[in-house]
Amino acid sequence: MSQAQSPAMGPVMLDLEGTRLTADEPDLLLRPEVGGVILFGRNVESAGQVRELCDAIRRVRPNLLIGIDQEGGRVQRIREGVTRLPSMRRLGGDVAHQPEATRRLCQDTGWLLGMEMAACGLDITFAPVLDVDGGTSTVIADRSFSSSPETVTALAGAFIDGLHEAGMIAVGKHFPGHGGVTADSHLELPVDDRALETLRDHDLVPFKHLASRLDAVMPAHVVYSAFDTRPAGFSPAWLGMLRESLGFKGVIFSDDLSMAGAASAGSPGERARAALAAGCDMLLVCNDRQAALEVLDACAEHRPTPRLAKLRFARARPALESLSALSRWRRLHAHLEAMA
Repeated sequence: MSQAQSPAMGPVMLDLEGTRLTADEPDLLLRPEVGGVILFGRNVESAGQVRELCDAIRRVRPNLLIGIDQEGGRVQRIREGVTRLPSMRRLGGDVAHQPEATRRLCQDTGWLLGMEMAACGLDITFAPVLDVDGGTSTVIADRSFSSSPETVTALAGAFIDGLHEAGMIAVGKHFPGHGGVTADSHLELPVDDRALETLRDHDLVPFKHLASRLDAVMPAHVVYSAFDTRPAGFSPAWLGMLRESLGFKGVIFSDDLSMAGAASAGSPGERARAALAAGCDMLLVCNDRQAALEVLDACAEHRPTPRLAKLRFARARPALESLSALSRWRRLHAHLEAMA
């Protein structure tokens, strides 16, 4: 099917079963509600295999967005054939003593990550984490650049510059900040009961200062009870603040609607409708095929936003084997592998 014949990009990003498309997955990807695919560890053997899988997906639907969680540290789905990256806390560890060198390293790391993910055939790596580490969240912890909002802003801003230099979009997560709660939203619904002014002066700082430079934002499945009783990803109040007060004009991705933190919004279909009504542009639904089918059905009448098309990697993709010919890549690869 040519791109001209391909269905318009829908509002749902779903997952696949394994490292190759199964017999029934091409028909699933052709559903008009589908707009993207997210890859997990079970979909990955090596960088080269991921490129082949992405090529196979695009033969079915050339316009689908393909994303992955490749942050570095604990969250790195592709490990063979790409650079092993340190955590963001490790990356920013020398900022107090070498602020400019650390900022340059964060920018270089964003560039390297963007180049490698583009070479693997991907449009999106869901990074950087803009959460400010509050010292209590084990699910965030060293995924955060720092416990200082100003440091997170500076280093994440440099990382965004690097991603953009490579032609890759930047996705800030998890708005308005997941670093102040103990509970893991994959397993339960966390409640952050801090005052709104505290959130404004602390967790929201990176999002406020970087909103104009981000291409996409992912809200948290966390309730911030001082502002709304609904989790941020289902809250018109929070997503309205992101759009109006912070001036964000990019794409809003829901976090995975199959997570326990999303269950308070009802059935999978009800979660989808609530997230879209709150202001999300694209819905992630992962690790539960039946839930994904229910979400697709719930989105059958939804008209997708044209903002989604802007997320596709628009440059000529580098070949994986050509990266080692770049002196910048060789230098960074060696340095970051040693740090990791």
